[in-house]
Amino acid sequence: MLTRTLIDSADIPGGGSLRLMQRGQEYSIMLGSNELMNSRVKGSEEALATLAADRMPGGKSPRILIGGLGMGFTLRAALNIVGPGAVIVVAEVVPAVIEWARGPLAELFAGSLDDPRVDVRLTDVGSLIAQAGGQYDAILLDVDNGPDGLTLNSNDRLYNRSGVRTALAALQPGGVLAVWSVAPHPIFAQRLENAGFEVDEQVVRTNAGRGARHIIWLAKKPG
Repeated sequence: MLTRTLIDSADIPGGGSLRLMQRGQEYSIMLGSNELMNSRVKGSEEALATLAADRMPGGKSPRILIGGLGMGFTLRAALNIVGPGAVIVVAEVVPAVIEWARGPLAELFAGSLDDPRVDVRLTDVGSLIAQAGGQYDAILLDVDNGPDGLTLNSNDRLYNRSGVRTALAALQPGGVLAVWSVAPHPIFAQRLENAGFEVDEQVVRTNAGRGARHIIWLAKKPG
């Protein structure tokens, strides 16, 4: 039986540490005993992009903000959908995650970071949302484990009442805020509606219609 091997570890701003693990051809990113992501299961991360694309304005040339680089599954799915005029900004707060994408995980990313449509920024996605001023057709958040975060307490500000209202202001009329979560969160769904979004909650599977069930909220700004 193959055992997991530690490839690298990285401090998280504000405390804690991520570990990149490998077992054969399988990679995982761990926080303590929690597996945040695994290279074998990508269905719900891809759905974050594909479901949002079905609902957002901007045609084939939208402006999209992705919060969290992860293993690149959401980014690659978005690139497969949008046209050559699209702009995809990816915010990642842990420098090593970007380094892993160009190093041990380069095969997973398949050159997507070098796509001219992609702008990877080492920054907090919350800061970009606050500065956006209604410029995005879609904001895709796969940050932490959803509204009940594990990694950074500061991530809570993305999902509280103020954060949801800030996201609404960052979108163009008709724009979509898509939020990935490991589990249901009825209070968060209600919070989106109270902020003025039209909310559609989708249950998605981790791998080709099988595996664990995750939640994606598709919150559309009226307009």
